[in-house]
Amino acid sequence: QVRLVESGGGLVQAGGSLRLSCAASGRTLTTGAMGWFRQAPGKEREFVAAISRGGGATNYADSVKGRFTISRDNALNTVYLQMNSLNSADTAVYYCTADTSLAHMGSPGYWGQGTLVTVSS
Repeated sequence: QVRLVESGGGLVQAGGSLRLSCAASGRTLTTGAMGWFRQAPGKEREFVAAISRGGGATNYADSVKGRFTISRDNALNTVYLQMNSLNSADTAVYYCTADTSLAHMGSPGYWGQGTLVTVSS
């Protein structure tokens, strides 16, 4: 099993920044790619970003391109999501995800419990 634990959520003003972290433990050798989804109030979960095992390939949702940056530190089994220029539409619970490869990150097999990000206007 793989355990994913998010941190770094909180309240931020519009235009501000936050960095989310997600630490993976357990059978981390099975987690090739890692990423993030989010779920806003009253909406379905949506893909945000993903990164390959080596960090050389990334994917982003159109809504966050140019504002969010995903990165990872494999020595720490940790993935990060740097979020800049936040706006109210970014308010959501953010979930860390993982799967064997980037190709599977549209429907990943492993999920964290989520961390809440609230952007105040």
